[in-house]
Amino acid sequence: MARRFPTAVLAAACTLGAWHASALAAATALPKPGSNAIWATVDVCNTPAHPHTVGIRGSMPGTGDRHETMFMAFAVEYRDRHGRWQALGGGSSGFVALGDAASRLRQAGRNFTIATKKAHTYLLRGVVTFEWRLRGRVIANAVRSTTAGHHAGAGADPAGYSASVCSIVLKRRGSLVITPVTPRAASRASSAALLTVHT
Repeated sequence: MARRFPTAVLAAACTLGAWHASALAAATALPKPGSNAIWATVDVCNTPAHPHTVGIRGSMPGTGDRHETMFMAFAVEYRDRHGRWQALGGGSSGFVALGDAASRLRQAGRNFTIATKKAHTYLLRGVVTFEWRLRGRVIANAVRSTTAGHHAGAGADPAGYSASVCSIVLKRRGSLVITPVTPRAASRASSAALLTVHT
């Protein structure tokens, strides 16, 4: 009986440890995978106030946990002649810290000025990567490509503007013209609207 006691204690300790880890995981607030609050949109497209500029804005929901931090990374892609989306050189912001996740919702955006010497028509979209971090560790992330029909809390030009893509035309005389393209007029492949939760 004396020989079996340490084994029983060890088994109880392992069970308690597993329960504690499970309780901690359950206590960590996570965003909902199908949340409509996770989105990206083009909110600026060559206006007089922002010439030759494409603005990308994103929205992500908080979890109610002030210990978590929310991040977004903004990138611009162009569609090549084969219809594939490619990263635009210099068109990435890196991750931007937005604050803690106690807020119900957070939005942020970045503007990119487009410059090119090649005479061509470019179709652009934005891609936003979202991360929720707890003590420096990514606990969930999501990726969205830009779509239309969203409400930007700030930064849209003109106010209320929301599009999926922008078309940039470099004319022979060398000037850039950026015009919005409606979702129906643009054949585009969207990034999968998935949320990955890390446990």
